[in-house]
Amino acid sequence: MPRIAIVSDAIFPYNTGGKETRIYELSTRLAASGHEVHIYTMHWWKNQSNHRTENGVHLHAISPLYPLYAGERRSIRQGILFGLACFRLITAKFDVIDVDHMPYFPLFSVRIVAWLKRKPMLATWHEVWGRTYWKSYLGRLGIIAYMLEKLSVLMPNQIIAVSDMTAARLRDDMKVTRELSTVYNGINLTGIAKVHANSTASDVMYAGRLLEHKNVDVLLRAIAVLKTTRPNITCVIVGDGPQRTALEQLAATLKLEQNVQFVGFLPENSQVYGYMKASSVFVSPSTREGFGLTVIEANACGLPVVTIDHPDNAAKYLITPTNGRLAKLTPNSIAERTNELLTLSLDTAAVKSVAQMYDWQASAEHLEVVYAL
Repeated sequence: MPRIAIVSDAIFPYNTGGKETRIYELSTRLAASGHEVHIYTMHWWKNQSNHRTENGVHLHAISPLYPLYAGERRSIRQGILFGLACFRLITAKFDVIDVDHMPYFPLFSVRIVAWLKRKPMLATWHEVWGRTYWKSYLGRLGIIAYMLEKLSVLMPNQIIAVSDMTAARLRDDMKVTRELSTVYNGINLTGIAKVHANSTASDVMYAGRLLEHKNVDVLLRAIAVLKTTRPNITCVIVGDGPQRTALEQLAATLKLEQNVQFVGFLPENSQVYGYMKASSVFVSPSTREGFGLTVIEANACGLPVVTIDHPDNAAKYLITPTNGRLAKLTPNSIAERTNELLTLSLDTAAVKSVAQMYDWQASAEHLEVVYAL
C-alpha cells in the first residue's frame, strides 16, 4: 500500500483556511481510496499524544504549537522552527512526500530528507507573492523573503499548483522549468447540498480570515455607502484574525452596529454554508487569492459573488456574468456591484451550475495520477 506523507504547519479543523480545507478534503479521500496517508504538522490537538488518527488519516505532531502570526504578519520564528522540526521526518516511512509551500522553510529541510531517503518530493503551491508584494509586506527585509521564495521553487522534484494563475506565475515570475501540474481546489457538492439555511438572514456576507490583505475594512465602508439608500442593509462577517478588533471598532465608527454582525470563527464548514444559504450576496474583497475557494462555495450555495479585479486575485477568473461581478478595491465600486446583484437577483440554478465543475473527488483522483500511485 503506498504511503503518502503530507507536510503542513496548519491543518483543519484546528485552523481554517483554503490550504487547510484542501489538505483535509484530499487526504481523507485518498485514505478512503485505500492509501495510507500521514500528515506531519504542529501539535494542534489537546491531548499529549504526538499521534492521532482522524477520518482515516494519521496525524503526527513533529513540533510544539507555535503561533502562526506575530501581530498581523506571519511569524518568521514559527516558520523557521517548524522547518527545523521537519528534519525529524528522516525517521518517517513514506513513498512520496508533498510539502505545503508556505512558510518555505520546510521545503529546504524536507529536500534534504527526501534526498537521503531517495524518495520523490513534491510541493503544493497556493500562490506566488513575488518581489513587489514582499517589499510591501516586509519593507527592506522583503528582498530576502523574495530570494527565499525564488530558491524554494528549486527544492521539489515536481510542483502542484492549485490554479491556472498560480501555475502561470510560477512559470513566468519564478521561472519554474521543472515538472508542474495543476490540481484544482474543489468543493464538497454533496455535503453543501444537504445543509439548511441558517435562521439569521443577511443581505451581504463575508467568510474568511480577518487579515490585512482581505480588505474587510473596505467592505465595511461599502456597507456604509449602501446604508445611505438601504438603511436596513445587513451584513454577516464570519471568521477571525488579528484585524478583528480594529474592524469592530471601524464598524462602530461608521455607525454600523445594527447592520453588521461579527460571527467569529465557526468550527464546521456546514455552519458557514448555512450562513451562505441565508444570505443574498457574498463579497470577497481580497486582492490576494491563489484560487478563491469561498467564491465557489458561495456559488454552490446559490450565492452570487462580488470580488476584486486585481492581478494577484485568482478568484477573479472564477467570475462570469452568471455567477457574480468584479469590482475595484474601493467602497463605492464594491457598493455599486453589490447593489446591482441585490437588485438583479441572479438565477440561483445558474449560479450553482458554475460550481459544478469544481469537485474534490475529481481533484483527488487527479492527485493520485500526479503522485503516480
